[in-house]
Amino acid sequence: MREEPTMSQYIRLAKVQDVRARGALECEWEGRIVALFADGDRIWAMDGMCPHQGGPLAEGERRGRVVTCPWHGWQFDLETGRCLTGRAVQQPVYPVRIEGEDVLVLVG
Repeated sequence: MREEPTMSQYIRLAKVQDVRARGALECEWEGRIVALFADGDRIWAMDGMCPHQGGPLAEGERRGRVVTCPWHGWQFDLETGRCLTGRAVQQPVYPVRIEGEDVLVLVG
């Protein structure tokens, strides 16, 4: 039986090597799309659907800690979730923890 997360539980979403190999990875948990992004030792997690029209952010171009939606070019800061293309939008970002080879994300 699957446990429901609490505020202190992290969900295993991927293997570190899978995220690093691709640079970005789209994961699904309980109907929620989460985009994981890797840069060196750092992995970020963000809501994976662009708020504009649902573009897949994990498929977007990433430069540093900025990801660009592949559909219409909206840009988001991976650290803060702030939209950088002049829109008053805050994309949800999630805390990430690495345990061994697992990427754990607090999505609750």
